[in-house]
Amino acid sequence: MAKGKNNKSGKSITGRYVDGFVIPISKKNLTSYLRMARLGREVWLEYGALEYRECVGDDLNVKMGLPFSKMAKLKAGETVVFSWIVYKSRAHRDTVNSKVIKDPRIAKMMNNKSMPFDDKRMAYGGFKIKVNE
Repeated sequence: MAKGKNNKSGKSITGRYVDGFVIPISKKNLTSYLRMARLGREVWLEYGALEYRECVGDDLNVKMGLPFSKMAKLKAGETVVFSWIVYKSRAHRDTVNSKVIKDPRIAKMMNNKSMPFDDKRMAYGGFKIKVNE
C-alpha cells in the first residue's frame, strides 16, 4: 500500500484535519442535544465537511487509564458526548467553519440561552490525522 493512502478507497489522507469534542451532558438533555446535532451535521456537511460524527458514552467506567467519566468530571445523571468533524485540511476547516458560523440555522442555535449543555465544560481542539487504517 502506498504511503499516505487509505487501504480501502485508495484516496490520499495526507493533510486531513479533525475537530474533536468531548461534551459532558445531562442525560435528560440528550434528546434535545441530538436534535441540535442532527441540524449541525446537515449544515457542516452542506458547507463541505467530509464527516460528522456524534457518539454518546456507553462504557465509561473502565478500569484502564483515565475513564472519560472522570476526565469529563461527570456529575450524577450525566453522560459524555464524543464527537468529531473531518475536513480536507486545516485551511478547509477554517473555510467551512467561517460559513457555518454565519448560517442562520446555526446562529439561531448558538444564540439560544437554553443550550442542552454547558459550553464551559466542553473540550475542543483541532487535530492532524496521522494514522488512518
